[in-house]
Amino acid sequence: MPVSGAILRPYVKGKNDGVDISASAGTPVKAADAGTVAAITKDTEQVPILVLRHSGGLLTVYANIDGIAVKKGDSVKRGQAIAKVRKGDPGFVHFEVRKGYDSVDPMPYLE
Repeated sequence: MPVSGAILRPYVKGKNDGVDISASAGTPVKAADAGTVAAITKDTEQVPILVLRHSGGLLTVYANIDGIAVKKGDSVKRGQAIAKVRKGDPGFVHFEVRKGYDSVDPMPYLE
């Protein structure tokens, strides 16, 4: 789990391409698995998004974050702090798992 918390919004293909996990602002967001920082970008509201590339063609996507502690091309270890939860009410991290460009239910990967 990138943060420990309750699932606020479950995965629904085409509606919510990931899960929203409850966490207080400033909580460290951790890499779900070892990988490489593939991209750091922003959504339409200028909120940072971080993408990690893992073996087997998997990507993990972390959104609603702040204080990014890595840069593109960095190698990260499983459990390494990569960012912090952004301020919000409620505070949460949006987390996705993708195979290529297709979103998949992240829960089997988190259990």
